[in-house]
Amino acid sequence: MSNRTSTKNTAGGTGLSSKGLKGGQVGLIGAVVIGISCIAPAYTLTSGLGPTVSEVGVQLPAIFLVGFIPMILVALGYRELNNAMPDSGTSFTWATRAFGPWVGWMGGWGLIAATIIVLSNLAAVAVDFFYLMLAQVTGNDSLADLTLNLPLNIATTLVFVAIACWISYRGVETTKTVQYVLVAFQLIVLAWFSIAAFSHVAGGTAFDATQISWDWFNPFAVESFSAFAAGVSLSIFVYWGWDVTLTMNEETKDPDKTPGRAATATVFVIVLIYMMIALAVISYAGVGDGELGAGNPENQESIFAVLATPVMGPFAILMSLSILSSSAASLQSTFVSPARTLLAMGHYRALPRRFGRISPAYKSPGYATVAAAVAASAFYVVTRLLSENALWDTITALGLMICFYYGITALACVWYFRRDAFESARSFLLKFLAPAIGGIILFVMFIKTAFDSMDPNYGSGSSVGGVGLVFVLGMGVIILGAVLMLVMYRIHPGFFRGETLRTGDSRSAAEAERSEV
Repeated sequence: MSNRTSTKNTAGGTGLSSKGLKGGQVGLIGAVVIGISCIAPAYTLTSGLGPTVSEVGVQLPAIFLVGFIPMILVALGYRELNNAMPDSGTSFTWATRAFGPWVGWMGGWGLIAATIIVLSNLAAVAVDFFYLMLAQVTGNDSLADLTLNLPLNIATTLVFVAIACWISYRGVETTKTVQYVLVAFQLIVLAWFSIAAFSHVAGGTAFDATQISWDWFNPFAVESFSAFAAGVSLSIFVYWGWDVTLTMNEETKDPDKTPGRAATATVFVIVLIYMMIALAVISYAGVGDGELGAGNPENQESIFAVLATPVMGPFAILMSLSILSSSAASLQSTFVSPARTLLAMGHYRALPRRFGRISPAYKSPGYATVAAAVAASAFYVVTRLLSENALWDTITALGLMICFYYGITALACVWYFRRDAFESARSFLLKFLAPAIGGIILFVMFIKTAFDSMDPNYGSGSSVGGVGLVFVLGMGVIILGAVLMLVMYRIHPGFFRGETLRTGDSRSAAEAERSEV
């Protein structure tokens, strides 16, 4: 652990302290690579493009840009909080410092629940494309159907989770090395796909060649506010994951600056990738419901599985490998966030102390990493055995949790810096205005999505007592967090009394630091 981080985190009477993680392992480029990996552009786009096109049509680029706005605004707030308090607990720690232990605990729970759920989904997608890849390599199409064999599917999924857990357990240095290879491969394939698609358009061999228009970038051209809100909600999900760069802040070089810069850079890189792919797909396939159309409901589950062969020809297998590597890479890098949040919650006694254990050999959050793997595995097995609809509707409900904890963290920035936010134009823009707008947008989306998801037709169309399953699952996970928080209050009341992590603001922390000096 760097002396700079350890000193800063124990200064100022804040209660912040280092966890024993090994510092100085990741620089700016490494953090950005891990951030891109966690977002998993190849995996996210193949499942997210179709549903978004069905809502907004050719305005897909506009919606991606609109979804980018709250993400970059929130990222700026995250950066300011990290500059002031570099701590692996991120949302949990910062919301506790700003709003107190109860809100902080729920902010941490939102991050943990969202990442645990998506870990199981990432493993499931990796398994699907693993068997598809085997079928393409061997020429035996029946191998792709092995993923439909439930016992084999579950066993393979658990193996993928175990491998990702093992790599993460070995620390961010091993994680970074693996990610360089996997991320580089998927970005090369996505660029290849885009160039090939534009070449077909130029050569007159595209399925439904559509000329790029400035109207595609006009969000006001979307037909209705409901379609606009649904599109934005989907676009928020496809950007999710950049905050992993902040959870590594105690392990990065220059922890005060590098994580925040990496978060901002990651969001900008991702929006450029999304613009490239969105334009390529619409230009080549159009938004109609024809055989290869991006608006065809049968193509929405995996748009690249449909378009890869006609666009890339014999090299289509590279796209399957890209999506497999993307989901596998994200499965591994996504472990970083819940493990370090659980570590911080154990360290500050918001959870049992064993969650705060550090691996002596690798200086990583050993117990928390294994706990995250066990939770993700259990979640996948239970939901898959109960109903495949339950699994996918829980993934749809992720939007609620993402907006929930991102929104809490953005507003925590506003409240924590409230006493010095108006000292300069920079402070006003970055510590107040940007995170305030971003947080408000996310909470509006949270309320809108919660209301819409009460409709039984939302998501898979399943319902419980006439209420949409997506709403039941999404709100159920948040309520479960509140119940667990009350249990922790009974077991570890010290944290909730402010004994291990104190509530305060930027001015009080600075004043306390000066008094200690």
